[in-house]
Amino acid sequence: MSAAPLVGYSSSGSEDESEAGVQTRPGSGARRRGQSPLPSQRFPVPDSVLNMFPGTEEGPEDDSAKHGGRVRTFPHERGNWATHVYIPYEAKEEFLDLLDVLLARAQTYVPRLVRMEAFHLSLSQSVVLRHHWILPFVQALKERVASFQRTFVGLEVTSGHAEFLDLVSEVDRVMEEFCLTTFYQDPSFHISLAWCVGDARLQLEGQCLRELQEIVDQFEDAEMLLRVHTEHVRCKSGNKFFSMPLK
Repeated sequence: MSAAPLVGYSSSGSEDESEAGVQTRPGSGARRRGQSPLPSQRFPVPDSVLNMFPGTEEGPEDDSAKHGGRVRTFPHERGNWATHVYIPYEAKEEFLDLLDVLLARAQTYVPRLVRMEAFHLSLSQSVVLRHHWILPFVQALKERVASFQRTFVGLEVTSGHAEFLDLVSEVDRVMEEFCLTTFYQDPSFHISLAWCVGDARLQLEGQCLRELQEIVDQFEDAEMLLRVHTEHVRCKSGNKFFSMPLK
């Protein structure tokens, strides 16, 4: 039996922060995204007034050099917290040994590839929460995922796909309660191993992925190595982390 398949893909909302729109409190009758605003006339604010409040209109400068060249897909705004629901993958030494071999081979095709610092399996896209929504959002997630059994995952899920879809469905219901973007319609559950700036799919597809798959298939005990016993779902909101245990 072959080990988990490797895939190449471009960045998505689950890996990056999504665009931040104007959000309303769940259940309110305020305008939702996509509806045309009412026409209005805006008058310029005098410079003398703007100078009284330096830095209030703009967030901190986003220096992409501090993030390996990555750029925010939505601007920083005070009170907005980028939020992501996922299953953590705790990498062991043997897994990192395999990853070093894979990365060295992949870098012969795409030299700018960089190894991920942490590993996870996404259950949601990145969404934006107002600060006062975080605790109610997390509590709703806990109630939704509490009944789910623990499971095993690999680089790309080849079994248990239906169970993960059920889990995503519960996460999506919480997203809908807070008027947030739900997950993809036909998701491919996977753990990201490396990343690079720009779209390198053409270099990675075909011969490169075949060579990487051969390395995985021939690696000693790869099938067991690429499995993990998942005990909880995690939610990251800004710099806050919340853990929700599975049954």
